[in-house]
Amino acid sequence: MCRWIAYKGDPIPLEHFVTRPRHSLVSQSISARESAASTNGDGFGLGWYAEYGDPGLYREVRPAWSDENLHYLCRHLRSHLFFAHVRAATGTAVTRQNCHPFACGRWLFMHNGFVGSWQRLRRKVEALISDELYASRQGTTDSEAVFLAILSRGLVGKTINNADPVGATKSILNELKNLSDGEPVRFAAALSDGSDLYAFRYSVNDQANSLYYRETPSGVVVVSEPLDGEHGDWIAVPHNSVVIAKRYRPVLVVPLSVSGRTIRAA
Repeated sequence: MCRWIAYKGDPIPLEHFVTRPRHSLVSQSISARESAASTNGDGFGLGWYAEYGDPGLYREVRPAWSDENLHYLCRHLRSHLFFAHVRAATGTAVTRQNCHPFACGRWLFMHNGFVGSWQRLRRKVEALISDELYASRQGTTDSEAVFLAILSRGLVGKTINNADPVGATKSILNELKNLSDGEPVRFAAALSDGSDLYAFRYSVNDQANSLYYRETPSGVVVVSEPLDGEHGDWIAVPHNSVVIAKRYRPVLVVPLSVSGRTIRAA
């Protein structure tokens, strides 16, 4: 399984979480502690917001630990909201188009998990993507397809105040649940419009992938596993929940109610 971090708060250099901590994301790419795949070397990516409405994006197929550019970028890039992801592929090719995060318009998305029997279900999931957005599909992963399907549920063309990212995500998770037919679905994902941050922990017919968050006066960071290797200062996100971090508001963790068959909790 992949590892990722998402940050929202005061502008900081990306190295603060991606490369500098004892158990940084780069360290997790070599030796993850709470993942079925201890090594996440099938590419990596950064996504960040600055003065433009749409996010910046840097993705590479090399392992994060072997790319010297990553260290330079993380030292000099500053952002109030950024994503970083190291990939362990689950059946699709190691290409730049398949590396996370994925961007479309002002939206940014990354995912740790999978849709079981993806090759069998791929056509049905891709059918959930609107014609307007299907041309944005660049890779072959289940993650990108799910992202574009979520955006297709009323997020494109809406102002930030009128969009409902949680409702759109719940709608697609319900579709995946109904399509799964007993196959596992794991969804530990982050979604942002450049202003607010949403992080989801959900699964069907399987255990949910790990997810934690920590809030300080300067911001909130959501991670696949603690960056210091310790759990004392981190709060585990409950199964079937969403972390909501909106501008000028305290962080909320609310149940993610998805209709359909009963979910087996972790």
